[in-house]
Amino acid sequence: MADKPSRALVLYGDAETEDERIVREFAHLLDASEAYTLASGLKANGSENEISTLSERFMGIMAALVTDNSSLTSFGKMIGLDVLQLNEIHQKSDDSFSSDATATELLRLLGFEGGKCLDMSLYDSVFVHIGGDNVGTVDSLIGSIMRMSQPGSETASRLHLSVVLSYGSVTDKDVSVFPVKNTPQEGINPAFQGLVPRQSYTMRGEKTRDNVRDYCPMLVAQWQDAVTRKDLVDTLSFEALKKLSGSLVIPADRFIHEVAFKLWKAPKYGA
Repeated sequence: MADKPSRALVLYGDAETEDERIVREFAHLLDASEAYTLASGLKANGSENEISTLSERFMGIMAALVTDNSSLTSFGKMIGLDVLQLNEIHQKSDDSFSSDATATELLRLLGFEGGKCLDMSLYDSVFVHIGGDNVGTVDSLIGSIMRMSQPGSETASRLHLSVVLSYGSVTDKDVSVFPVKNTPQEGINPAFQGLVPRQSYTMRGEKTRDNVRDYCPMLVAQWQDAVTRKDLVDTLSFEALKKLSGSLVIPADRFIHEVAFKLWKAPKYGA
């Protein structure tokens, strides 16, 4: 366990193109499906007071969302996030898009300046939504952040970096081509089908989840220098993640709980 709470930067490379799906997928990541149901009009408007903000749910966490998507901006405000415009952060550099200048500004929001970690910061966590048109900038942005977070530095020891990559359009064949779980073994006696163990991500407490997508999952890679348990991945590439990572599956709505734990804002998921 770290002796100080981390500060989280989440880079969300979103391949979605439809506003409804953009908001829905982001809502899953923040365990805010109830708020999404209300925002999409699937629940009566008299239920606004039922929506808890992220700060209320996670011990006063101070969080910001950086995005240029108008629908996501409205949703972020609904769940209590401070919303910043991605293009405004870009404009703080002299170039049209300077990854170094953008990375510097994002780290500044978390209280990292000049390789040092300030005692106070504007935010505990910053979520950066990068849409499909700009998803190619994720590589350069990660490179800049890593150069500013050299091992042994205060930034590297306190920064918890997550990279989340979503999927694009989905067709019917993707259900069988890109599954998370293996198909059930053939030859199992029907009388024992109920004894086949379930993966934990298909359960919520003692109840079976009824909306698990077993295909086209989000890919999450997390990095922090000051941790004792690491896998062997040293480059951000699909092949490296596939061969060397500690490949695990969790429900998307547990992601925010894992991040909040690193910030000392939530108990360990699954503990």
